[in-house]
Amino acid sequence: MSPEGSSMAGSGDAPTVLVRDSSGRQLLCFLEELIPLDGHDYVLLTPVDTPVCLFQLTDDEAEPKLIDTVDATEPILSIADVVLQEHDLTLVRSAVTLTVSGELEEPDPDDFDDDDESDPEDSETYDLLVSFVVDEQDYGLYIPLDPFFVVARMEGSDAVLVEGEEFERVQPRIEAELDEREGQLGDGEEADD
Repeated sequence: MSPEGSSMAGSGDAPTVLVRDSSGRQLLCFLEELIPLDGHDYVLLTPVDTPVCLFQLTDDEAEPKLIDTVDATEPILSIADVVLQEHDLTLVRSAVTLTVSGELEEPDPDDFDDDDESDPEDSETYDLLVSFVVDEQDYGLYIPLDPFFVVARMEGSDAVLVEGEEFERVQPRIEAELDEREGQLGDGEEADD
């Protein structure tokens, strides 16, 4: 299964899984990979709705500031709701990340100049979805252009977000397993040539 196919347009026949976090919030995701470890089934997922990141924007040369945690009742999100509704979009306060549901055009990474000062951080590429002002401070909701993955542990037909120590413990092992699978896939393709 290709992670690119599930970004915003949908993932064809990929099954969906509802993930919940320790606070009880949920996020509907496409199942990308199943990785058995230590008697548990871990899954690599991509959100069905479009993930977005909230940044506080600055007028000076300073980099925009990523707002990692924001309370669901935060006034900033109420303003973002109104701005998104003008574009027939809905802000969803999901597990793991904020998401936006509605018809979005998929951003084309070729349309972005690497020197674009509106990119919030150098390490990742983002596309500005909307900007707005709250209490004379500028904010922006950005769509990450890199694939957004969620790691969860299956419990029956439900998935529980892997967080904290468990994430620190299994994340490198999941990456190693995926690298090994990719290597085997690459070897198989070379043999077919």
